[in-house]
Amino acid sequence: MKKILVVFTGGTFSMKIDPATGGAVPFFHGEDLLEMIPAAKQLADIEIYNFGMYPGPHVTPELMFDLSREINSFAKQDYDGFIITHGTDTLEETAYFLDLTVLTEKPIVVIGAMKTSTEPDWDGPKNLLDAIHIINCANSSNMGVLVCLNGEINAASEVTKTHTDDLETFHSLDFGAMGYVDRGRVIFNRLPRKCEKIPVEKINPNVDLIFTYAGMNERFFAFSANSGAEGIVVAALGVGNIPPAAFNGVEYALNKGIPVVLVSRCPAGETIDKYSYPGAGKWLKKAGVIFADYLNGQKARIKLIITLGITKDRIELSKYFE
Repeated sequence: MKKILVVFTGGTFSMKIDPATGGAVPFFHGEDLLEMIPAAKQLADIEIYNFGMYPGPHVTPELMFDLSREINSFAKQDYDGFIITHGTDTLEETAYFLDLTVLTEKPIVVIGAMKTSTEPDWDGPKNLLDAIHIINCANSSNMGVLVCLNGEINAASEVTKTHTDDLETFHSLDFGAMGYVDRGRVIFNRLPRKCEKIPVEKINPNVDLIFTYAGMNERFFAFSANSGAEGIVVAALGVGNIPPAAFNGVEYALNKGIPVVLVSRCPAGETIDKYSYPGAGKWLKKAGVIFADYLNGQKARIKLIITLGITKDRIELSKYFE
């Protein structure tokens, strides 16, 4: 049997309903959860590492960096693969952070749960067993970090949470699932679009994400630039356009030496400099805004946090995105 390290970070996977409040709270450690899923021990030699008991919204880039360094250290040992349980609210961000910064060909699968252990349809056990099947599959190496919930396998660089509470919530909207786990059988239909690694010794979490809207002006950009942000990600309209008054705010930030990365607020599609009216992509590109391909806002922010730990030069940063 393969030797797998299961890293528990918390999230709904570890929660149960608190009788005093009627709401879900972190409760179980990794050892408790593994005892509740005895089938896991029949599929692999499982070891447990309790990284923490964090709800998804409590996870920070600093914690992601700590987790990345831990996994990089474990990857040098005799483990065949890694499973990381995580709160679904920020799962795609941590998974993408690990995808960029963990330097190993060994399979890594990030999972979560949409239901707590108190609920009869708790999805945690199936997601854990599916992740074990993925690591046991000979085709799973050198795929980057994978995300698997509800039997669907996605690349960390492509996947996003699409529904607030449904079991079938994690999807790759642009490129579709990489594969599936069907009753223990792992089926890969394609490779990830990108397998990118960025060795990094430090990060810069001081990056803001600003969402654009009709009639927006420069106010939020000016506030961000004046309050010490060292990078800004803009979720633009359509393929990469913003209102003219907002463009003034982007120029203000750029003139202060703050790199600005552009994504779309649309759930799918890439950013391109297709239009040339005031505030459109041609203006933004000419001003020095970096276009982020198919990344969404939260992923572009993670990438900028990582790359700002390497350089603040706009030209050099653009090479990581464009």
